[in-house]
Amino acid sequence: MIMSLSVALIAVAFAVLVVYLIKTLLAAKSSLEKTTQTLQEVQQTIDELSYEIKQIVRHANDITADVEHKMKQIDPVMNSVKNLGEVLSELTLAAKQASTTLIHKFKQPKHQVESRPRHMLASASTPEERTIESYSAVYETGAKAKPAANVVKWIDTAATVWQRLRR
Repeated sequence: MIMSLSVALIAVAFAVLVVYLIKTLLAAKSSLEKTTQTLQEVQQTIDELSYEIKQIVRHANDITADVEHKMKQIDPVMNSVKNLGEVLSELTLAAKQASTTLIHKFKQPKHQVESRPRHMLASASTPEERTIESYSAVYETGAKAKPAANVVKWIDTAATVWQRLRR
């Protein structure tokens, strides 16, 4: 009797153990199914995002190629602007020198102008001094300054009109 009771008790304990084991396995199965579903959703999201990222990268590459092409087209224009600036600088210097020479011709008597070499007409050594000297000669008052002032004023007016016409 004890033996059959012990066997019955062992059978009941084993049955209870099997029931709890089944519950635990079912809970683990449910967790694994939820994990599988979550991983599938993550994979789908990653696939969608990777397609969008590829489209963005392609668009960025197109924009970069377009910008590079336009930069190559603008390079000659920039070089031309640089060259134009240099030419205008040289032209301004030549105009200053011409106006200084012209002013000195009008200020000096005819025999002094012919006796001095051309490079010595401007007595100032720097361009700034020559400019100041030429403007002071133009805007001086007196009988000798009037013809030179009129000529320089006409030159200034002509230069202004020329600049406005070019725009």
